Amino acid sequence: MRSYLALVHKDPDSAFGLSFPDLPSVFSAADEEGDLIDKAAEALRLWAEDEELPEPTPIDVLLARPDLREELAQGAFLIRVPLIEDDVRVVRANVTFEAGTLRAIDAAAAKRGLTRSAFLASCARKEIERAG
Repeated sequence: MRSYLALVHKDPDSAFGLSFPDLPSVFSAADEEGDLIDKAAEALRLWAEDEELPEPTPIDVLLARPDLREELAQGAFLIRVPLIEDDVRVVRANVTFEAGTLRAIDAAAAKRGLTRSAFLASCARKEIERAG
């Protein structure tokens, strides 16, 4: 799975802004630091719908760029954002769970009005995005 580095900067009076050094026209923002990965992953997915993404630049190459070093010296930081491309194909997968866990999954899915598959896919996507 490809992942891209995003540069995050915090405006003292507003939200966290983020940009992708590999993708100069892709931007996003989040009010809370904990939402950065979700917002960044969404921006990547939306961009990938219409544009061919380049190969990610290795971190050592990015860190050699004077403009990025300057941003980092001023308090910005880098986060790794996984690209989970949208693919409309549905693929069947057989998985095994402990019975109590499966009951908890089904209850949580029902509470949210989701199928078991939709709930598991949503949870997996969130976990992958957070793991970067």
